[in-house]
Amino acid sequence: QVQLVESGGGLVQPGGSLRLSCAASGIAFNIYDMAWYRQAPGKERELVATISRGGIRKYVDSVKGRFTISRDNAKNTVYLQMNSLKSEDTAVYYCNGEGWGTNYWGQGTRVTISS
Repeated sequence: QVQLVESGGGLVQPGGSLRLSCAASGIAFNIYDMAWYRQAPGKERELVATISRGGIRKYVDSVKGRFTISRDNAKNTVYLQMNSLKSEDTAVYYCNGEGWGTNYWGQGTRVTISS
């Protein structure tokens, strides 16, 4: 059974930081390309950051310089370090894994930026 389980969301003030984690099980994690998506209220889900199985990182322009995606293949976990958070970062953040013609999603973790 494949599972992607996100954690680390919460309420934080503008300018603060959060670190999201996504623990994967049931897949050969090291051969999967991993990504973080988010969906803000009333908006479509958008791609935030990706990290390939080879470690190549890409970001949406709105988070460049503030967010960092990383992975630990030994722990089957992908992370999203989010700094200098803004109100527009408020969303449910989803972990995604893609590989070998399969695509899996986590259940999401809510991030709220508010003073």
